[in-house]
Amino acid sequence: MNDIPNPRHPATHRDPPRRAITRRALLLGAGAAAVAGLGFAAVAELPSQRSGPLEREGTVDQSAARWTAASDANYRYANRPDDYRIDRIVIHVTQSRYEDAARAFRDPAHQAAAHYLIRSSDGHLAQMVREADVAYHAGNREWNERSIGIEHEGFVDAPDRWFTDTAYRASAQLAADISTRYDIPIDREHIVGHHEVPGATHTDPGPYWNWDRYLDLVRAAAK
Repeated sequence: MNDIPNPRHPATHRDPPRRAITRRALLLGAGAAAVAGLGFAAVAELPSQRSGPLEREGTVDQSAARWTAASDANYRYANRPDDYRIDRIVIHVTQSRYEDAARAFRDPAHQAAAHYLIRSSDGHLAQMVREADVAYHAGNREWNERSIGIEHEGFVDAPDRWFTDTAYRASAQLAADISTRYDIPIDREHIVGHHEVPGATHTDPGPYWNWDRYLDLVRAAAK
């Protein structure tokens, strides 16, 4: 993500927490807003009214993940893919250690979080935002709404230390699962780096991310 506070790489950019009005928010909130005399924008601030298994604390979208909640200031409630189609996966590198990234995503002042965070040493997978919700990870509102963000612990200029085989494989399994569930093609048009998001000011995952190997692993895991 390139914006997680750490001593080596200070924060330079944070994605703005913009809140969109979904069909669900309009249907569920319009009556209450009218009675209270609230403005139209206030409807978008109503809490999620989702029901079902994802409302239970600790329930994850991917079986290998462990739930580690991000601050709700760093994402917005939605009901994807009903209100926004999911057709992209965005690959990030934290430019920090795993613990610093997780701490940043739990900090409401950070104003950014990804759906998933992968630890380099053992491939541990934390889910921090529900896939149904819009995480502020891409620095582009449209892309936040259409994508799922996967953060990888590490630094872009030290691939031998951080881009481990374990991390590649854990990420590939996750990306394969996401691609299968949302019918996302496994190619470089639909699985992209943060630096490729329109208007991006970030450079991750950097020039040393092995895209050919990664996509081969995703395709193998999807079979």
